[in-house]
Amino acid sequence: MALDAMTRTRTETDSLGSLEIPADAYWGIHTARALENFPVSKRPISVYKDLVRALAMVKQASARANREIGALSAEKAELIDRASQLVIDGEYHDQFIVGVVQGGAGTSTNMNANEVITNIALELAGRPKGDYAFLSPIDDTNRSQSTNDVYPTAVKVGLSLDLLTLLDELDLLRKSFLAKAVEFHDILKVGRTQLQDAVPMTLGQEFHGFATTLGYDHQRLTENAYLLYEINMGATAIGTGITAHPTYGAAVLRHLREITGLDLAMADDLVEATSDTGSFMSFSSSLKRNAIKLSKICNDLRLLSSGPQAGFGEINLPPRQAGSSIMPGKVNPVIPEVVNQVAFAVAGADLTVTMAVEAGQLQLNAFEPIIAHSIFQSITWMRRGMHTLRVNCIDGITANRERLGAMVGASVGVVTALTPFIGYAESAALAKTALLTGRNVADLVVEAGLMSRDEVLKQLSPARLSGLEAITAAIPIVQAAENLVVAREDTDDI
Repeated sequence: MALDAMTRTRTETDSLGSLEIPADAYWGIHTARALENFPVSKRPISVYKDLVRALAMVKQASARANREIGALSAEKAELIDRASQLVIDGEYHDQFIVGVVQGGAGTSTNMNANEVITNIALELAGRPKGDYAFLSPIDDTNRSQSTNDVYPTAVKVGLSLDLLTLLDELDLLRKSFLAKAVEFHDILKVGRTQLQDAVPMTLGQEFHGFATTLGYDHQRLTENAYLLYEINMGATAIGTGITAHPTYGAAVLRHLREITGLDLAMADDLVEATSDTGSFMSFSSSLKRNAIKLSKICNDLRLLSSGPQAGFGEINLPPRQAGSSIMPGKVNPVIPEVVNQVAFAVAGADLTVTMAVEAGQLQLNAFEPIIAHSIFQSITWMRRGMHTLRVNCIDGITANRERLGAMVGASVGVVTALTPFIGYAESAALAKTALLTGRNVADLVVEAGLMSRDEVLKQLSPARLSGLEAITAAIPIVQAAENLVVAREDTDDI
């Protein structure tokens, strides 16, 4: 041990020379060089805890496989296994300090994991940190492996784990919209196309549509998760499996499936799998789809709540903060706005992933670190965005019933419901007259002798205007769903 500026250090050596490493650090010389080389993002890989856990899972599975095939002694494999489990359980994550954006195709990340897990294992064995003659980060913890199979496998496992939390939050958000669909099931409003008045619907139908959209996205993300389940462990440097025992691949796959609980599968062509990153591009695209559709919903929420006096003013978003430093009483739709911005960032990250996938050359894509960072950030921001949208906005939305009722009562769009009975031409003429005179459509129809008062009122009932009670073979929009939405047979009371 040496003393440097009154700080205890240890000396570690690699092929480039020697460096002094803080004595209490679990990382080593390869990590230290990465800290010097990549002060770019100023964000350590530990910000993505599922990536760190996934790295430890890969090292644990490899230790078990190497022990099984005789490539590691039982003692060494056991130490690496135990150390990896501590990281999987959430310990020592502060030691994973290399930047998320780095050159070298992820080598610095792999070596950070090798060094930390090795030094934890050395402590478990009663040995000092850096005693690599007893247990080596490269010869033992990285046995039968290369960054080029460890890193993409760990990224895929980490993203799969992270996605589970996103899907949970997405489902909670969907259910919040469904709850509002129930609450607003009997509130008529004017539907709009191209921002112009169209035909009546219920506010509940509008919110049910939002919920359905999110449900579809949940399905697409779940389906695309399987894109991440193909791994290339045993490929080592370029897919030929050099330095790995022929039986290692099957063994490590079996152990990694058991450790992660994921339905992982070995790629058919390891050379192709080591160079190709198309699965990341496809998965990123599905995240972008969800983000953009969620952003569209937030646009609608901002429009519907605009005003409160000179806008649509149909719904009220919960007031979260004062909206202006100059205009007293102003309250802005800040929660939908932040979710919009998350969507913009996800779209940008997807473009980054696309460019990085394209930039791969020959037997390896060197740009997987920016791919990993981009997708992990997208998942993280989307999960947080969905959470704040749900708890700070959707759950507290209220409807302006009187304003909505007044707009429906004054709308000429209701004449559309009469076209099956009086024809399009007559309906168009009546609509024009109603707009010019401000008179009620029902009165004009009756005065023209086209329908009786009772017939008009029947066809302009809320249930029929919103499609809940079909009269022209229309399909009801709101149907029973998870016992939350009003069933068709209950609509007579609406």
